[in-house]
Formats: sequence, structure tokens, C-alpha cells
Amino acid sequence: MSIMSDRWIREKSVSEAMIEPFEDRQRREGTISYGLSSYGYDARVSNEFKIFTNVDNALVDPKDFSPHSFVDRTTDVCIIPPNSFALARTVEYFRIPKDVLVICLGKSTYARCGIIVNVTPLEPGWEGHVTLEFSNTTPLPAKVYANEGACQFLFLQGNEPCEVTYADRLGKYQGQRGVTLPKL
Repeated sequence: MSIMSDRWIREKSVSEAMIEPFEDRQRREGTISYGLSSYGYDARVSNEFKIFTNVDNALVDPKDFSPHSFVDRTTDVCIIPPNSFALARTVEYFRIPKDVLVICLGKSTYARCGIIVNVTPLEPGWEGHVTLEFSNTTPLPAKVYANEGACQFLFLQGNEPCEVTYADRLGKYQGQRGVTLPKL
């Protein structure tokens, strides 16, 4: 398994629309950086957020998740309460090749502020907006900036295509758009 370079990421994004919209270089101009890097792609968080709240005393149950656990906000800056979290999505829509697995890591700028970004691997054949979880591990409110870098995706190419892709097995999050809550 090899980690794929900027050349490969650019080629796949231009010829096969692997990442849309695609930024062909790092953008910084007073923002948390995003775009193509040496061996990865720094994706942006959109302006759609679901902020965890306990106003209705809801129970968090992955098998019976209540949408009442969140308040929806469309905003340029999301304030995450202390020791809480928010869901968001990437600006970019991803189409993962059949012989590639994608791993995501949070940006160090957020990590150094106690904000952790969690994403599960993007499996071969998966496509959609990536749902992001921002955890505020601090005892203080924390800001997340829409349309700026949130996390870095690393593309690992397998030695051969897998027998069954995420698309082949009709994965429950295939083609997701917007912020997607847990499904059973």
C-alpha cells in the first residue's frame, strides 16, 4: 500500500472528479489552510453545523439517534460549547477510487486548541460529502471557521482493487449530501 502524491491527487481530481470543488494548491490568505498538499488534501468545513445540545434531555443512542440532540446552524463561525461537539460536513464532495482507502487526520491548528476532528476512513468506492465531528475537549467555548481547512485526507492505494467496494455492498452512507446523522 502506498500513500499517493500531490500529482496523483491532482490527476484523479481533474480527470475523474475525485474531489469537487478541487483546490490545486494550499490556500492560506488569513485562513486555516486548505487545498492540495504534498501527500494529501486539506478539506474545508462547510457552513452547515449541528451543535449538540441537551435542552430536551435526549439520550445519545447510535441505534435510535434523536435529531432533537442537536440544533442546526448555518453560520460562518460555529461556537461549540465546552466539553461538547458539533457535526458538520466538508465543502468538498469525494468519489473514492475502487483501489484506494482514505484516512483523515485533524488539522494541528485545531488540535492545539483542544478541538479534535474525527472522521472514519473513506472506503473504496464510497462517495459523498464527509460528515465531520468536532469535539471541544476544553472547559471553554471554541470556534470553528466555515469555509476554512478542517482536516487532511491521506490517500492509500492498495496493491489491487478490493473484491467488494462500499458502493457494491450498498453502504448506508453512500452518496450522502449535507450533514448526515447516524443510521442503523
